[in-house]
Amino acid sequence: TISMGTFGFVRVLVISLPPVPDQHDDLKEMLDSNKDSLKLEAMKRIVAMIARGKNASDLFPAVVKNVACKNIEVKKLVYVYLVRYAEEQQDLALLSISTFQRGLKDPNQLIRASALRVLSSIRVPIIVPIMMLAIKEAASDMSPYVRKTAAHAIPKLYSLDSDQKDQLIEVIEKLLSDKTTLVAGSVVMAFEEVCPERIDLIHKNYRKLCNLLIDVEEWGQVVIINMLTRYARTQFLSPNQNVSGADRREACAFASEPASLVKRKPYVMDPDHRLLLRNTKPLLQSRNAAVVMSVAQLYFHLAPKAEVGVIAKALVRLLRSHRSVQYVVLQNVATMSIKRRGMFEPYLKSFYIRSTDPTQIKILKLEVLTNLANETNISTILREFQTYIRSMDKDFVAATIQAIGRCATNIGKVRDTCLNGLVQLLSNRDELVVAESVVVIKKLLQMQPSQHSEIIKHMAKLTDNIQVPMARASILWLIGEYCEHVPKIAPDVLRKMAKSFTSEEDIVKLQVINLAAKLYLTNSKQSKLLTQYVLNLAKYDQNYDIRDRARFIRQLIVPTEKSGALNKYAKKLFLAQKPAPILESSFKDRDHFQLGSLSHLLNAKAVGYQELPDWPSEAPDPSVRNVEVLASPLPRSNGKTGISLRNIVKWLASPLHPKGSHQGSESSSEEGSPSESSSSESDSGSEAEEPHLEKEVKKKRTVSGRSTWFLSWASSFHPASPHCTLMISPVFGAVKTHELLHRMTGEGLSVEYYFSRQPFAPDSRMVAVQIQISNNTAAEVKNIRVNEPKLLSGMRVQEFKEIESLAPGETVSVAMGIDFCDSTQAASFQLCTHTRQFYVSIQPPVGELMAPVFMSENEFKKEQGKLTGMSEITEKLTLPDKCQSDHVIVQQVTSAANVSRVPCGSDKEYRFAAKTVSSGSLILIMLEKKAGSVAQLTINSEKMLISTMLVKDIIHSLTQ
Repeated sequence: TISMGTFGFVRVLVISLPPVPDQHDDLKEMLDSNKDSLKLEAMKRIVAMIARGKNASDLFPAVVKNVACKNIEVKKLVYVYLVRYAEEQQDLALLSISTFQRGLKDPNQLIRASALRVLSSIRVPIIVPIMMLAIKEAASDMSPYVRKTAAHAIPKLYSLDSDQKDQLIEVIEKLLSDKTTLVAGSVVMAFEEVCPERIDLIHKNYRKLCNLLIDVEEWGQVVIINMLTRYARTQFLSPNQNVSGADRREACAFASEPASLVKRKPYVMDPDHRLLLRNTKPLLQSRNAAVVMSVAQLYFHLAPKAEVGVIAKALVRLLRSHRSVQYVVLQNVATMSIKRRGMFEPYLKSFYIRSTDPTQIKILKLEVLTNLANETNISTILREFQTYIRSMDKDFVAATIQAIGRCATNIGKVRDTCLNGLVQLLSNRDELVVAESVVVIKKLLQMQPSQHSEIIKHMAKLTDNIQVPMARASILWLIGEYCEHVPKIAPDVLRKMAKSFTSEEDIVKLQVINLAAKLYLTNSKQSKLLTQYVLNLAKYDQNYDIRDRARFIRQLIVPTEKSGALNKYAKKLFLAQKPAPILESSFKDRDHFQLGSLSHLLNAKAVGYQELPDWPSEAPDPSVRNVEVLASPLPRSNGKTGISLRNIVKWLASPLHPKGSHQGSESSSEEGSPSESSSSESDSGSEAEEPHLEKEVKKKRTVSGRSTWFLSWASSFHPASPHCTLMISPVFGAVKTHELLHRMTGEGLSVEYYFSRQPFAPDSRMVAVQIQISNNTAAEVKNIRVNEPKLLSGMRVQEFKEIESLAPGETVSVAMGIDFCDSTQAASFQLCTHTRQFYVSIQPPVGELMAPVFMSENEFKKEQGKLTGMSEITEKLTLPDKCQSDHVIVQQVTSAANVSRVPCGSDKEYRFAAKTVSSGSLILIMLEKKAGSVAQLTINSEKMLISTMLVKDIIHSLTQ
């Protein structure tokens, strides 16, 4: 501090403050520690800081040193940090590039993927060759997660060096042939970014993408659907073109539509075109609004007119979502409702406006209601509009008045009614309402001016009260345009406006000049002097437009020696009949943008927007999509996991007999050991024994109730990584049948169901439910079907095919699939016949929400080590005497849950493995015998609710 002393001397006081400690010193110390637990804690805190938006870039040197840490959890978090800051700290990141390259060879797929992600985030041209090599290797990786990461890295490399395009296209072509749903969306996104013009790469993968679409992640579904929309516009003919009557009948038969639509069916589709529409339709039930919107735009741009209506219900459902979703959906509905009005008419009330809606949502709903207005519903819509005019939202009220004007323009029979209603608004206390009404009335009067001279007179009286410039200008234009209908009032209006001319707005001044010119030409006796006065005032106005207009009009209408010849043309110029304005929707021409795109939302071409191609005039060759499907070989032995066909066959037989189980465990343990000798023996013997083993599998496939589909599944399986788990057929206990509909309630129709524990072929994420329907009446029951499923969010139902008739005393068995979303909540629906509807529901036991997987003992232990802490539940129980044998224990556990036994070398441990059907979350069960009859049950899973319920069910099954 500096201060002045008593005698004027300057005194300087130096205060030494302690140094400010670095706010991240504690984190740096933890990262430099030798304890992995401290490093892990530090990385968790750092990642949490990044998630909250805080800057942690100064920790880069301390973090990057731990990239070679042996702890997997620490390494994963380090890679997460490096992905965020690699581009900002390129020099330091380059120093560790050798570590990233080693990470590409790591046994853990997450580490390999993270290393590639960090490498592609370093935006330095010098490492482009290294990135290119890493992407090529990752594209051939056994893990689909790593291949997915390779697809994500392709656009990054392309943006860094576009000269690598040819090599990247080769990688994209390879990844497009990948059959894994995890990769599909990412590689299509890379295709769109790098080479969207290479449509030939899609030909041979088109049908595969259509079939995989239902199982792809939601983000990937949006990308694939948008790409396939543009592809279809280039490869198929328009479905709405004219064809012969025979073709129309064939089209209706193919689409299973009623005969009443035959005349409207325009085109027989290419089967691939129909495949796309059929496979995207179920996605209208998606919980993701972007997926629903993508399917809606696909149907709007690709489907026949008779089939587009299926999207209406799905879009209306989205109006119950968040406001931002509502805004986007309503933008697209407003565009669709112009050309496809009929499909939204049944949902008219869904577009009624709530008081809680924001202004933009209100205006968009108003736009849709106006587009849907016709002679049938106009009275209902106008009553709604009358309510809206009383709103306090001025912008919304103005939009409502404009909507009334549009309705009056489009529907002639209500024009007078709308006009009278707008005239009544002229007495409203709010001048903004009056002003907007004047503007709309002006446009309506242009259609029939001679019949509404009284309205023009009434509006002329409002010039003293209305102060909004646009409204005043509109009144003056009306009086000037139709001054011959109000010859006594027009000159007086000009007189009043001449008094206030200098204080008027520019738009009003221009209309005063126009009014003066028209009155001079039609009634010069009364208005000559007023006209000259107004022109003289305008001659010296500050606005040059007004000055120019005044000079122009003076020369045109006031006769002089030079301009006398022009005067005879003045009436033709000023008093020519003006065409009535056409009030149109602002969304009329937006459909040239692809629906759901940013360009459509903005009504302007956004950067990167790809135009929707026009339909081809001639059908391209459909044979380009024909792909020869080669039979996949049987899986061979893998030295790392010990998984071979022999192991699977022996494991299949193991649960049936205790002795066989024990022997199978030992053999599996021996062959699955990490020793090189056993691995090499398995490898060498597998090829020669495959034909014999295939017969052995066929012989064993009925053992212990196993399904016959296992061989076909095994023949097509290709393991994605050394650490994968194999889905297998279930182990059956006694089938538990549940009553769905009692014969008394069903009036003679009785329905039972049970969980078949078989994979549901149409959708692997659904639980297969076998339903048995019996007719106990003396009459035939017809049209048995499922209708109106009432499901919780995310649940899906694959209905069984309608049973046309069921004879008296007959019983039929059908299968349906239900995606319970890993929940034990009931799926409710209607079971309908030709005369009755019954409300029923299916509630699954927790053990039926999973499917068994095959794992070796080492894999079980490894996965169990990852699922500890909160992912582990342990309970002690006392086993009854009847549950002391291996066979009974296995039978009781597998009857309680759809799990498979894991081979184990210990006689006192029983291990089981499964995955949830919907999400694929791993569930590991271990029952360990202690002293006496005491046993300990341990379940490891990320699904804590399922684990808790499963513990109770297994204990109940073992102790009952």
